[in-house]
Amino acid sequence: MKSRSSRWLPREWLPREWLLSGLSAILVAVLGLTLWHYAVQWFELPKILLPTPGQVLEAGIERRAELIAAGSVTLFTAAVSLMVSIVIGGLISLVFSQSTMLRRAFFPYVVFLQTVPIVAIAPLLIIWSGYEFRTAVIATVVICLFPIVNNVTTGLRSAKPEHCDLFRLYGASRWRTLWSLQLPTAVPFLLLGARISSGLAVIGAIVAEFFVSNGASYTGLGALMTAWQGLLQTDALIAALGVSTLLGLILFGAVELFGILLLSRFHHVD
Repeated sequence: MKSRSSRWLPREWLPREWLLSGLSAILVAVLGLTLWHYAVQWFELPKILLPTPGQVLEAGIERRAELIAAGSVTLFTAAVSLMVSIVIGGLISLVFSQSTMLRRAFFPYVVFLQTVPIVAIAPLLIIWSGYEFRTAVIATVVICLFPIVNNVTTGLRSAKPEHCDLFRLYGASRWRTLWSLQLPTAVPFLLLGARISSGLAVIGAIVAEFFVSNGASYTGLGALMTAWQGLLQTDALIAALGVSTLLGLILFGAVELFGILLLSRFHHVD
């Protein structure tokens, strides 16, 4: 018999599914690393072009202090940007869900944020905001905002018509309907948008650091990767790439945990 907590948990969040997913991912990683190692040996590729996994691991251990410090900065930037995106995107979605006219007028500009490459607007952000931490956050929020707004707006407008009719029948106000019906309905959509944006946040933070680090003592992964690229330290560069992947997994896991807590609040069934 299933426990009470497993009634509202999605299938992919059950412990057995987590174990199977983890083992499958580890198996694929081992296979990929093995192929990578033997491909470098078979084609006799120079270290500057493509080092072996062992050489990358050695470089990562040798520069672990720099990677940990820079990774912490990048993770903090990505986490702050993701939270800001959720707050701003949620507020925008609330407005869009309550006003069709405003949604039609302003939603194309939200799409515009998604279509403009961050490398095109990063120089402008630096001119307006300077080589500062806030500039990296602004650039990352621009990347993360669209999935939040798009998914939450869809969720707020996806309440079943019969449920909306029931609320109107009992004379519920617009805000009561929003709080008791639309917001609980939008929670899974918020989580979907946050999961997408969690990966984009790390990408956005690193790309922003490519520019911000040019004029300040910014120590994020983007700054390290830029420096190591100039020195042709391919092994260290790939190690930094591995750390950025780990940061994405950490942020994604935090969003998953946050999602479990939200679902237990809004979708628990006794």
